[in-house]
Amino acid sequence: MGKDYYKILGIDKNATKDEIKKAFREKAHIYHPDKKDGDEKKFKEINEAYQVLGNEQKRQQYDQFGSTFDQQGGFGGGMNWDDFMKYARQGGTTYSNVDFGDLGDIFSEIFGGFGFGGGAQSRSKARSRGRDIETTLILDFKEAVFGADKTIELEELAKCEHCKGNGAEPGTKIIECKKCGGKGQVQRLQQTILGNIQTLATCPDCQGEGKSYDEPCTKCQGQGRLKTKRQIPVKIPAGIDNHMTLKMSGEGEAGLRGARSGDLYIHVQVKPDTRFKRQGDNIISQSEISFSQAALGDKIPIETIDGQVNLKIPAGIQSGKVLALKGKGVSRFQHYGRGDHLVEIIVKTPEKLSREQKRIFESLKIQDK
Repeated sequence: MGKDYYKILGIDKNATKDEIKKAFREKAHIYHPDKKDGDEKKFKEINEAYQVLGNEQKRQQYDQFGSTFDQQGGFGGGMNWDDFMKYARQGGTTYSNVDFGDLGDIFSEIFGGFGFGGGAQSRSKARSRGRDIETTLILDFKEAVFGADKTIELEELAKCEHCKGNGAEPGTKIIECKKCGGKGQVQRLQQTILGNIQTLATCPDCQGEGKSYDEPCTKCQGQGRLKTKRQIPVKIPAGIDNHMTLKMSGEGEAGLRGARSGDLYIHVQVKPDTRFKRQGDNIISQSEISFSQAALGDKIPIETIDGQVNLKIPAGIQSGKVLALKGKGVSRFQHYGRGDHLVEIIVKTPEKLSREQKRIFESLKIQDK
């Protein structure tokens, strides 16, 4: 069959159209080549997979003939991958004769908008969308187990409170842009090797907003946002693990002139604990006992994340045996209940013995025979 498009998107062959779109959206966000850790090769590959599986007719052909069937033009209108990436990165032009459909909507969201699909106003808002912010939050072991309320301080572009984000000085008129007639875009004729192509570009006067002001805001100079320090309360869910990422929609930088804000991505790091180790929802620790405790049994104190508890040691226990303290582990992430605290028993061999102790062990040695 050649390339396995289902495997590339990480979906089942019976996946619905919505599941295909969701898988593409997630992977495109990860591998977008303009991101720090992006991968253009993988991005191109998942786009190729979506071009086929996201189209009902092409999907049927692929299921029957494999990836070697004729995909007929990629993006349509003679646009190839290089052209697409060029126009996507320009952020101000669009092919007026190409309908990107669902792909345009998805790319507008992922890239912050590059003129795909929709009306002029929606394209303008997408282009003006605020930047996503990534930050790291360090948690103690116990905070990760039980959850916590934290506060993150960020210096970012936030909505201007003076003009409420619209960019106009309060009390002044907001009027229609004369250059674009309120559309936010102007037409341009571009010469290419394929001939003259009519494209749409962001209006240089209103920056795609379709409106201008009698007087721009005196605080933000018409931008609708100001650089400021902001404290953001964050509720850490119980059971979160090291290297997980929390997404807070709309908590990134404010958009230009009231456009949608970006998102905040919080990368979690959990500090190790000298007493405990985590294994999924379970907590692991070790406890040493003596020969006599191992032979006769005992109750010993065990330090848990909840505090000290007593653990019953059965007579005749062997070194390396693991005993469980039920429900004393990690809170299950986004589920009810907790894991267990698993205690590995280590039988300690004494290094020095008194004469009496040696005599006793000798007698036991004889009895063992």
